Amino acid sequence: MADLRDYTSLRVGGPAKKFVEVGTEAEIIAAIEAAGDTPILIIGGGTNILVADSGFEGTVIRIKSHSMQSEVDACSGATLTIGAGENWDEFVAVTLDRGFAGLETLSGIPGTVGAAPIQNIGAYGHEVAEFITRVRTYDRQAKGLKTFTNSECEFSYRNSHFKSHPGRYVVLDVQFNLRQGEMTTAITYAELAKKLGIEVGEKAPIDATRKAVLELRGAKGMLLNPSDRDSWSAGSFFTNPIVTKEIAAQLPEGAPQWPTSDGMVKTSAAWLIEHAGVHKGDSHGGARVSTKHVLALTNAGNATATDIAELAKSAQQSVFEKFGITLETEVNLVGLSL
Repeated sequence: MADLRDYTSLRVGGPAKKFVEVGTEAEIIAAIEAAGDTPILIIGGGTNILVADSGFEGTVIRIKSHSMQSEVDACSGATLTIGAGENWDEFVAVTLDRGFAGLETLSGIPGTVGAAPIQNIGAYGHEVAEFITRVRTYDRQAKGLKTFTNSECEFSYRNSHFKSHPGRYVVLDVQFNLRQGEMTTAITYAELAKKLGIEVGEKAPIDATRKAVLELRGAKGMLLNPSDRDSWSAGSFFTNPIVTKEIAAQLPEGAPQWPTSDGMVKTSAAWLIEHAGVHKGDSHGGARVSTKHVLALTNAGNATATDIAELAKSAQQSVFEKFGITLETEVNLVGLSL
């Protein structure tokens, strides 16, 4: 029986009733079919998950598949098909080394390629949905393979068709289309532009952009470091809220506001948390708000999953009481709720 704390970046979580590691597509499908209709939990890097101290009463399938196929055309760029178990940041590094541009601002995000479309990961002005052309899955309900085009994935901010149907689809591989080039598109994120020493709207070399992104993430405690307990986290615990214009108008002056294409307004979860009275270094039991960034909740060394959930709940309540906005978790909760 495997303790899930050994397979998650937060290093908490109880035992799995059954634990299977799989490497090939055939092994993934066999493990899913062997589980039948019982609950399954798919994990890759274990970097975006908080598992209850009681563990998981079902089958945990850890995907470690590694495969990369590429087709390069001078006009259309590179089409890359990547196995679900491939480490995300290692994949990003390979694309840049081969002269493919696009994923540089998504450097340093922990986890695997298979998790990327589920969460529609994003950072510094870009989302992975911009580069995905196809996602191939195993459909547990239909008991067969199902391929999704980009539009069928129903991507939105930190969401997708897969996330909206939890437990149904298991990602097998993801296809990306990247352009060939040494420069980024226009940098739209002010913090990154400043780090690169350019103006918003200007372009930058892709290698320099990756380096800048990694440095920014490292300064916020968003890069995993086994020797730094302040990085024992699941990254950003909450998503940035998207609210109506009426609610946004009631926020204090200085609150970040970014209009969205559907007439709503996105604001900053970190700003709300800080201005609701939550501070870096605040703790509950063995859990602690990162000393580098309030969006990261960390295991200071002896935390339980309950400690981390209670710390998150406290931050969530503080924001609701101050601003009337309910923060939604970006981290997947297994056997827990706030």
